[in-house]
Amino acid sequence: MKMRAENIRAEIHISGRVQHVGYRNFAKNAAHRLGITGYAKNLTDGRVFVLAEGKSEALKLFTETLNKGPLFADVEKMDLIFKNPTGEFEDFFRY
Repeated sequence: MKMRAENIRAEIHISGRVQHVGYRNFAKNAAHRLGITGYAKNLTDGRVFVLAEGKSEALKLFTETLNKGPLFADVEKMDLIFKNPTGEFEDFFRY
């Protein structure tokens, strides 16, 4: 019997040069490739907040991708909190 991959939810705060460098679009494209749902939005303090849900392996790849960021980004720090998924999203949005 094959085990199903578990869905998980991640709340991620990304610090560094992550605004005005295409970071949210980068996150959206990566999420679509990996089957991740949720959203990315800029925060007033210069960070980007990402709420993501998906299979644990896909989410691991997603966070590794977010840690690299797009070409002109400079990710200094990522704070991750893992929670139980809610299934409230059907897609990944950029706000």
